[in-house]
Amino acid sequence: MNRHDFRFVERLRVRWAEVDMQQIVFNGHYLLYADTAVAGYWRALALPYQEAMQLLGGDIFVRKATLEYHAPAAYDDLLEIGVRCGRIGNSSMAFELGVFRADELLVSGELLYVFADPVARQARPVPPELRSVMLGFEAGEAMVDVRVGTWDMLGREAQTIRAEVFVAEQKIPAEMEWDAADSECIHAVAYNRLGMPVATGRLLEHVPGVAKIGRMAVRRALRGSRVGRAVLEALMQAARERGEREVILHAQMSAEPFYRRAGFSQRGPVFEEAGIAHVEMVRGL
Repeated sequence: MNRHDFRFVERLRVRWAEVDMQQIVFNGHYLLYADTAVAGYWRALALPYQEAMQLLGGDIFVRKATLEYHAPAAYDDLLEIGVRCGRIGNSSMAFELGVFRADELLVSGELLYVFADPVARQARPVPPELRSVMLGFEAGEAMVDVRVGTWDMLGREAQTIRAEVFVAEQKIPAEMEWDAADSECIHAVAYNRLGMPVATGRLLEHVPGVAKIGRMAVRRALRGSRVGRAVLEALMQAARERGEREVILHAQMSAEPFYRRAGFSQRGPVFEEAGIAHVEMVRGL
């Protein structure tokens, strides 16, 4: 087992509270690391866990957890916890686990889950849709399908996501969220492999040759999973196909690192929009 065996890894730093009197990570904390990584694995599959399980009519329960300790981690170590689906049975799912410090394997293990009725706690067959998602991820397939189109085509799903993120979560007044530009914009909506809409954004002309991206919204459970990046790339590609040479956007300051990693640069000072600090960012196409 080595670091490159895993398509998904969760990165974390060892905290002071996780180190025992031997000055190494207490053995039981590795199960917490594993659980944190499994949660990240579901995000990598673009599955909001609770809603996805409700849609699938079940839930997953741990049946067995096995860890093997090879070397200790210490305070302030940077760790990568790799998770992969090793096999899927009729109702069981076995996840293989590796905890790495750089390329050194510290802990290996297996987590055995059972798909079951969430109330009766009785095993059920793993739904074929879930099986397909997991096997597809391990095979390197994309976990979202980004569709680009008009408001008539995508508006219902885009509106649902924007209402959840901007109106309900960020408390932006609904009358400020909706405008006439929606009917004229190009919209993008990302759907996961279960058909659930999980992220959206829109593209409009700012001035000739310059496009403007806005209303970028990703459902809370999937932030940090590259779903937003997929929407952003789709909108930039739509701008290229229209012949635009540059794209601008107004980024909330909390999202500025996300856009910077995507190649955008800040232009001008911080300003307030809808009661939230923003900055204009730009990128050539």
